[in-house]
Amino acid sequence: MKSKYLLFFILPFFYSCKPAPQKPNIILIYADDLGIGMLSHEGQKIIKTPHIDRLAKEGMRFENAYANMLCAPSRASLISGMTDCHENRFEVTHGGIYKKATPSNLAAIEKSINDVLTPIPEEQVFLGEVAQKMGYKTAQFGKLEWGFSATDLQMKRHGWDHYFGYLDHERAHGFYPPFLFEDGKLVEIEGNTLLNSGKSAEPETPEAFEERWNMDGKKVYSQNLFMDKVLNFIESNKENPFFMYFPTQLPHGPVSIPEVHPDFINDNRLTQIEKEYASMVKMLDDNVGQILDKVKNLNLDDNTIIIFASDNGHEIYYTEEGHIQKPYTNLQTGERFNDLDMKYSSQLSGDVFNGNGSRAGMKRSNLQGGINIPLIVRWPEKIQKGSTSQRLVANYDLLPTIAEITGFDSEYETDGLSFFKELLGESNEKEHDYVVYSSFTGPTLIAKDGWKIRTDLKKDAVELFYLPEDFREENDLSKQEPEKLKALQALLLKACDGDLANGHFQNKNNIGLAK
Repeated sequence: MKSKYLLFFILPFFYSCKPAPQKPNIILIYADDLGIGMLSHEGQKIIKTPHIDRLAKEGMRFENAYANMLCAPSRASLISGMTDCHENRFEVTHGGIYKKATPSNLAAIEKSINDVLTPIPEEQVFLGEVAQKMGYKTAQFGKLEWGFSATDLQMKRHGWDHYFGYLDHERAHGFYPPFLFEDGKLVEIEGNTLLNSGKSAEPETPEAFEERWNMDGKKVYSQNLFMDKVLNFIESNKENPFFMYFPTQLPHGPVSIPEVHPDFINDNRLTQIEKEYASMVKMLDDNVGQILDKVKNLNLDDNTIIIFASDNGHEIYYTEEGHIQKPYTNLQTGERFNDLDMKYSSQLSGDVFNGNGSRAGMKRSNLQGGINIPLIVRWPEKIQKGSTSQRLVANYDLLPTIAEITGFDSEYETDGLSFFKELLGESNEKEHDYVVYSSFTGPTLIAKDGWKIRTDLKKDAVELFYLPEDFREENDLSKQEPEKLKALQALLLKACDGDLANGHFQNKNNIGLAK
């Protein structure tokens, strides 16, 4: 009688309970070398990006967002939640080791990479892992991890249930790979036969054009493969929460596109190579539209968070005699920009797209054009449409933000701060006093009140800017504001673990691999 009595009271209570709220799906799209000025909602005049613009119209746009000045450290900061200015640097390997990979030698190649890397501490937590441990199905498609050569061991340790793409970022400079990697296996791509993945030549010349459009051995475009995997993953995981990280190849060059988009075929403002580059940006935007449509058609729209960002600032892949040049050159004077007393300018360089949005500097630079990135988050059920945020945000904030969204509450080390409450329009207890990044000249620090200090260690130079009144970094205030300079120098030194050299990124510090 006792057990029946208990059942009588428990059953009505059970049936009256509301179902637990479903965890939101998360899609993170990380564009490659997409300058903030390439988006039409940020002022782009030639290329229309309606689908990315839609994310901004239906979500929150961060106007004070930053990332590293180069792809490898940027992806490392994103995936680890740490800055790139610590004494113990990210371990970045050289690329190219997978060029002659086969199913029979793949294990040996991966072992040679793993053997030169420091074992990952058990307590270290990564981007995919925080979602995976909370029951999410995780996947990564595209230009995988931070490179330049990654392994299956890293992919699994970083928390990815499934992956497909380039483990070697050097091979990712071509768009017609003869093989890619999926869950520890080498997958051959039928019809793609070129060892260099069809990488095209720079600068633009008649010979480069002819080589680029010679389609022998170039049958399948890699971004199309990635999109098939992306859409299939969303479809197959519609019944359970998922986190999908999509580090796209686009619009990183050298320029390569199956066809010129109709928007640009008759655009007389553009050269042929500029039309092709514009088509790469347009394809990226179309891909975002495909993802939005898939989520909506599966009735996942209201409970899916879509995050869009870029890994670093703008880069030029459409140089040509009589137009924009590399090394970047002032076309009016013929002098090369040095990013100190002669800072890069889109107007003076001849960049028809103004890809850095009139900021100073480009990719590889600690100027705004190299590190100030687009960041948009859309979540129809929770985020106010068309909202903007002035919060100071770093790409290494995404790990703790996703950890909070998924409910991951174990202790872990990070330099980031979650901006989850900002998305919901709630007050934040914790905000960055500053964010910090390395560069090829030295570290930079941006404070939440708008002051910025940047260094050029080789030239023993330091500059101070007040960004709210000088986003082009034209007016160095280091002499007028010595106390502010001194205070920010102290913070920068602390952020670099007591040595500014820790914020001086150099390729020579990358780990060599026997090819």
